[in-house]
Amino acid sequence: MTDYDRRAVRDLLWITLWFLLLIVAGYGLRDPWPADEPRFALIARDMVASGHWLIPTVGSDLYQDKPPLHFWLMASAYAVIGSLRWSFLLPSMLASLGTLFLVYDIVRRLHGREAAMLAAVTLVCTLQFTITTRGAQIDATLVFFVTLSLWALLRHCLLQPRVWLLVVAGAAAGLGVIDKAVGFLALLLLPLAWLLQMQTGRDQLRQLAWLLGSFICTIGLWLLPMLWHVAESGSPALLAYRDELLFQQTVTRYTAAWHHLRPWHYFFTQVIPLLWLPVSALLFWLIPRWWRDLGARRMAVLLPLVWALLVVVFFSFSSGKRGVYVLPAVPALVIAASAHFVELYQRRGVARVSLLLGLTILVAVAALLVGDAVGWLPARRVLVDAALQRHWPLWSFLGIATILSVFAARFRAIWAWPLVLACLTVHWGVGVAPQLNGERSARDFMTAVLVRVPPGKQLGLVAYKEQFLLYVDRPTVNFGHARWREGLAEAYDAASWLAEDETGRKLLVPEKLLQPCFEAATKEIAGRSSDEAWWLVSGPPQPDCVRRGDPRKAIVY
Repeated sequence: MTDYDRRAVRDLLWITLWFLLLIVAGYGLRDPWPADEPRFALIARDMVASGHWLIPTVGSDLYQDKPPLHFWLMASAYAVIGSLRWSFLLPSMLASLGTLFLVYDIVRRLHGREAAMLAAVTLVCTLQFTITTRGAQIDATLVFFVTLSLWALLRHCLLQPRVWLLVVAGAAAGLGVIDKAVGFLALLLLPLAWLLQMQTGRDQLRQLAWLLGSFICTIGLWLLPMLWHVAESGSPALLAYRDELLFQQTVTRYTAAWHHLRPWHYFFTQVIPLLWLPVSALLFWLIPRWWRDLGARRMAVLLPLVWALLVVVFFSFSSGKRGVYVLPAVPALVIAASAHFVELYQRRGVARVSLLLGLTILVAVAALLVGDAVGWLPARRVLVDAALQRHWPLWSFLGIATILSVFAARFRAIWAWPLVLACLTVHWGVGVAPQLNGERSARDFMTAVLVRVPPGKQLGLVAYKEQFLLYVDRPTVNFGHARWREGLAEAYDAASWLAEDETGRKLLVPEKLLQPCFEAATKEIAGRSSDEAWWLVSGPPQPDCVRRGDPRKAIVY
C-alpha cells in the first residue's frame, strides 16, 4: 500500500468517525417515530412475517404510495437482525455512509485529497443531511443511489469515458426509481454535460443507449414481475394499486399535488437558507468563485452545480413541496463547492461564520434552560411540548458544547460548528431520544389502551396511526390505509362493523371523528397520542351511520 493509499484509508476512518458522531449516535435506543418511520417499519416487518415481498401492505391493506426497494432493504435488515429497533434505521445509516464515501472519492479524483476530506465532513455536517439520514426515511437511500449515479457519470464525463461507468450510472438511477420515483433525475447529468461541452454525434447516442438500457433493465427487474402479478390476479384492488403507484403517486402528485402545498419560492426562502447550513453560509464566498468558473468553463464545478440547481428548479415547478425533495442536490452542491474548500476553510471570515453558527445553537439552548429556570412561560411551554421536563441532557450538552466552542475559538474556530453539532447529535441520540421514546413511538399509549380492552373483545382502529400496530398483542381490525380522502366513509364502515356486535367489540376513535357516528355511544378516554385525544367506543353507534357503512371493509390485522 502506497503512502497515498494509507492517507486515503486514514481519511475514510476520520469520515467514519464523524458519521458515528453525527448520524449513528443513539442507534438502537429508540423505536420508530412518526410520521413515516412506523409505516415503513410496519411494512418491512409484515413482509418478513407474510413472505410477500412484491406488493407492500400496511395493516394488511395495499400500500401504493411508494415503490418497494426501501422496504426490501428494511425487511432484509429485520430478517437478519431479528429486532425492529436495531434494524429499521440500518438502511438509511449505511446509505448515508456510502454517500459520504462516494463524495470523498469523486472529489479526491477531481480536486485532491484535502478537498475530498473537507467535502465529506461538510456534507455530514449539513443540517438537512444530518437530520434526514438519522431517521428511517426513503430519502436517505434515494440520495445514495442518485449520488452513485452522479459519481459514475462525473467520472465518465470528466475523467475517463468508460462503458461500465454508464452501466453503473443507469443501474443506480434505476434503483433510485424503485426506491422513489424521482431517481431518474440523475440521468439528466449526461445530456447536461453534452450541452455544456457542446458535444453531439453518434458517440453520444451510443452512450445514451448504454445508460438508458441499464436504467430500463434495472427497473424492469421489479416492474415486470409486479405488472405480471397484477394482470395474472385480475384483482380490482391490485389493478387500482398499479394505477395509483405508477400514475397518481408520480405524474399526478407532481402536476396536481393534493397536499404539502407551498409557493414556488419555498425551497429558496425556507429550506436552503437554514437546512443547507453550513453550505448556504458559504455561498457568500462561493458565488463569485463559481462566476469565474463559469467564465473559465471549469466543467468539474459547473456540471454538478448546474445539475443541483436543475433539481431545485424541477421541484419548484410542482405545487406540492417538502424540504426533503431537494436533498439529492446537496451532495452535488458540495462536490461543486469542493474545488474551493481548501482555500475557503483557511479564511478568517469562514472560521468566524463556523464559530457564530456553533454559538447560535448554544445561545438558543441556554436561553431555553435559563428561561425555564426563571419561570419564563414560553421556554417552559417548549420544554413541556417536547416532553423534556427532565432536561439533564440539555444541561450536559450546554456545558460540554461550551467547552468545545471555547477550545475551537482559541485554537481553530473552523471546527466550532462540527463540534457543537456533533455534541448536539450525541446528546439527542443518547440522552434525549430515549427519554421521549415511550411517548413519541406510542408504545406507552398502546400499552394503556390494550389494558382497557379485555382479551375477549375485538378491537377496531379508526383513522389509526401506523405506530399503533407495532405494539398490538392480539389481532385487530382496521378499515383501510389513508382513507382520509374519502371524508366520513371510514367512520361509517366502522360504525357498521361495531353494530354487528355491540357488546363484544370496541373501537379506538380519534376525537375529531366522534361526530356524527359515535357521539352518543358509550365511550371512555383512552389517552393522547400524535397530538390527538383518542376514545374507546362501545355500544350502539348512530343508526344513519350504520346504514351508510359497509362492515365488509373491515380488515383483520
